[in-house]
Amino acid sequence: MNTFAHISVLLNEALDGLDIKPDGCYVDGTFGRGGHSRAILARLSAEGRLLGFDKDPEAIRVGEQLAAEDGRFVVMQRTFADMAEALRDLGLHGKVDGVLLDLGVSSPQLDDAERGFSFMQDGPLDMRMDPGSGQSAAEWINSASEDDIVTVLKEYGEERFARRMARAVVMRRSQQPFTRTGDLAEVLKEANPAWEKHKHPATRAFQGIRIFINRELDDLGDGLKAALEVLSPGGRLAVISFHSLEDRLVKQFMRREAKGAPLPRDLPIRDADIQVSLNLVGKAIKPSAAEVASNPRSRSAVLRIAEKRP
Repeated sequence: MNTFAHISVLLNEALDGLDIKPDGCYVDGTFGRGGHSRAILARLSAEGRLLGFDKDPEAIRVGEQLAAEDGRFVVMQRTFADMAEALRDLGLHGKVDGVLLDLGVSSPQLDDAERGFSFMQDGPLDMRMDPGSGQSAAEWINSASEDDIVTVLKEYGEERFARRMARAVVMRRSQQPFTRTGDLAEVLKEANPAWEKHKHPATRAFQGIRIFINRELDDLGDGLKAALEVLSPGGRLAVISFHSLEDRLVKQFMRREAKGAPLPRDLPIRDADIQVSLNLVGKAIKPSAAEVASNPRSRSAVLRIAEKRP
């Protein structure tokens, strides 16, 4: 097992937002290295219960160790998008007091070059959160059409030079396939004509490929719906996002569920008859200056909280 450290972002703010009941049932949808889970367990009584989900086998190994130490905790190697099915099997569907989602890639995944997430360190071009499932980044980048690469870099990476980068990738792979992160990062860097200050030129492209390979936005959309299903009335949903695509999805979902389905303006219907699923709790929360200073990776984090209506 690797020893790469992970610092939980917005830890106290997320736990306060969940409004933890000592004897409640909670879900940590993104176990990672267990920072949030351990903090939740510390607020639970002997009757409390916590279920963790993660796709990463390294995270599951840490989770199984925690489960062996604490009988209130169970961990499953599944995407949080599957939580409704999993909790239905356990007889806990609609009985959960809080769901926490800490999105994106974890520090241990970024810091371990062998996982293939980092453009700063050379390693195998993989990027899968579960290396035993699905297509690796290398398999995709060496076979996808130029148009498909453009779409991924533009839509998931918000990369404005997606076409130039995709063309450079296709041209280079015709001579030699990509197998290493450093190699791909160099080609993307050379194809980027406008470098942003304090940002590696391949940052957005790597982000786009990682999100696509791991179906992160699809999982998020499904996971938000699943969280709403499993929560009991009054249960809280707390979501920490790290870039605009994620946060936009979370914000739109919470606002939509808090307002109800859009209806024609002239339809004769009372406000009380509009089906509303969530109440928004406070405003979006960002890390303090002190947290950003101690953990620079927290700087883009945004926490949003909502409560399921009775």
